[in-house]
Amino acid sequence: MKKETKVFQAETKELLNLMVHSIYTHKEIFLRELISNASDAIDKLKFKALTDTHILDSSKELSISILPDTNSRTLTIKDTGIGMTFDEVVENIGTIAKSGSKAFLNSLEEAKKNGDLNIIGQFGVGFYSAFMVADKIILETKSPYSDKGVRWISAGEGSYDIEEIDKAEIGTSIILHIKDNDEDKEFLNEHKFRALIKKYSDYVKYPILFKEERLNSTKPIWKTPKNELKDEDYNEFYKSNFHDWQDPLLHFNFNIQGSLEYNAILFVPATPPYDLYTREYKRGLQLYTKNVFIMDKCEELIPQYFNFIKGLVDTDDLSLNISREILQKTQQLKNISKNLEKKIISEFEKLMSNDRDKYIKFWETFGKHIKFGIHENFGLNKEKLQNLLMF
Repeated sequence: MKKETKVFQAETKELLNLMVHSIYTHKEIFLRELISNASDAIDKLKFKALTDTHILDSSKELSISILPDTNSRTLTIKDTGIGMTFDEVVENIGTIAKSGSKAFLNSLEEAKKNGDLNIIGQFGVGFYSAFMVADKIILETKSPYSDKGVRWISAGEGSYDIEEIDKAEIGTSIILHIKDNDEDKEFLNEHKFRALIKKYSDYVKYPILFKEERLNSTKPIWKTPKNELKDEDYNEFYKSNFHDWQDPLLHFNFNIQGSLEYNAILFVPATPPYDLYTREYKRGLQLYTKNVFIMDKCEELIPQYFNFIKGLVDTDDLSLNISREILQKTQQLKNISKNLEKKIISEFEKLMSNDRDKYIKFWETFGKHIKFGIHENFGLNKEKLQNLLMF
């Protein structure tokens, strides 16, 4: 069976150091990245099985498992996805090594200065974020297109070992040897990784299992057909997600298809948030990409005069930076924002015509925001908002 030690190019250690210490600001991001990779691997298996039916065992559950072991100080993320062959591991997991030329390092530094780090997914960056918390990573994988499995081991310092192994099950296990310090060992704590999965990966479409218990929710509300949802579903989702004890005054559910594709669920609170008129208040909608939580307050998605609106947007093909933590200000984001603004105004106009009493209630609570929108920027938005005024 094949067994090799491959040496990273000279700059790779420097590159890894940059990724671990400079690009990501929150160590906890590693779990989101590995779970997202696992979900992608299952997607790929299902896609391949459309034309290659023998590779998918219909009796086997497509899932992601979390296996902590405090004795060995390991955290394992296991999936039943497509797996990889020997060459694919070198190609995909060793991509940093392959791309670790001085030119790439220079371009990465340059991109970092300019805030233009739109290369996530091209250089195995998500996988390598695990070195923030692990001093060694072991990857074991098997592809349906190979008789043998593959084991890849690296401490992220200059080389990696790769060998063929006997492995029966198709899929991938990533075993993180967690660093021996209190801060990193916390990720082995059940309470900690449950909270992180709830925060970032709650709506990943495959079950995330711990001791056969599913940790993530089922289908997200914004991907559920509208005719299957009742007011109670919206109200419960709003109260649990946005920490309000009252039902919202209004909710809007948008499912936009075509050249611009996104799902959005928005809420108008019954009463203004307690800090709405303070300097500390930040407007913005939660942002998801492919059901994975990206950020809590994306200001670009909502204009200042609608800052009281809470909610979320999920889109599949948004341009993110290398760490997915800071959103690139892409044209698509601007397009979603403009589209949302039009949709919200249209919904308020309909409400004024169809349920005037409810609109009056809205106006009494948030009418000053509409007036502000009309005055803002020397009346730039007055044409858009004039039909929402009441006298």
